[in-house]
Amino acid sequence: MRHHLLQRGLAVLVGLCATAGHAHESATHCEAVTKSVSDAGFDDVVTVTCTDNQALIAGDTYPDHEMMTGIIGTNEQVPVPAVNYASPITLEPVSGTEPHTRDAALGVAVNGVPIYDYTAGGEMSQADLGTYQANLDTVATGQLDACGGHAGRGDDYHYHAAPTCMIDQMANKGPDAIIGWAFDGFPIYADTNPDGSAIATGVLDVCNGQADDVFGYRYHTSEGAPYIIQCLMGEVPDIDALPRVRPLGAAEGGQGPEAGQPPRGGVDDLVFVQDDDGTRTMTYRYQGGDYYIKYAPSGTENCYNFETRTVTNGGALFEQELCRE
Repeated sequence: MRHHLLQRGLAVLVGLCATAGHAHESATHCEAVTKSVSDAGFDDVVTVTCTDNQALIAGDTYPDHEMMTGIIGTNEQVPVPAVNYASPITLEPVSGTEPHTRDAALGVAVNGVPIYDYTAGGEMSQADLGTYQANLDTVATGQLDACGGHAGRGDDYHYHAAPTCMIDQMANKGPDAIIGWAFDGFPIYADTNPDGSAIATGVLDVCNGQADDVFGYRYHTSEGAPYIIQCLMGEVPDIDALPRVRPLGAAEGGQGPEAGQPPRGGVDDLVFVQDDDGTRTMTYRYQGGDYYIKYAPSGTENCYNFETRTVTNGGALFEQELCRE
């Protein structure tokens, strides 16, 4: 009887130690995520809230740096602030046995802007991971601005390559600065190792990551494709439940306009400007014609009055109040 009681006591003790160990690991990882945001100087626009197993990095996905200007392969979408977009970062990351991808964000930068793979609409499939997709490369096809991002179908701004403008803004800019987090809980660094040394050719795996002494694993940006995190190497319990920004909807209910279509051959002189009154305008030329997308706060929370003449709709005037849910 005493033997059985002793065994049960030891089992309980082991369980308590394991629980304490997990709690310590979660707390340490939470501190690392929170510190990465505050050290970068973005804790005034991004909040980090930790639960038992996740750190939620929340913001409006609308960075305080230049956006959109210089894009050639525009999809005729524009950046509109999201509503309480929260990126869940696993606090007890575990390396998986195979990479995972999805048609939406794979992580988030420390300024709260989502990070996608290098393809325009998340077209990367599991089978494609080992093969470079030249026709889907947002860098090579001129779909990104100088900051490594653009607006997607959700009229949400996000990065597909190194977030260069954000990195320049970081208070702790340097090789050892964490620039973002993948949803599987592993950190993202810039082009070099944290000690500043160059990453040797062939070291980074298919997801653009490698082993790390502190976190077990880390991702990187790179000058060549895939430019940034391409897939998730760690375990994600429910990848389909990860967040995505939904397209704008009509103020009176129902769907908004159809997705824009990239004008064949690209556009010229695309410029995005923001006025002090909240009006934002993207102008561009295509085959000698002038086109624009103009929008401003409508007075209703999270809603905007749009006025557009785009290549997608043949230059016809479109006016509608569109809203975030």
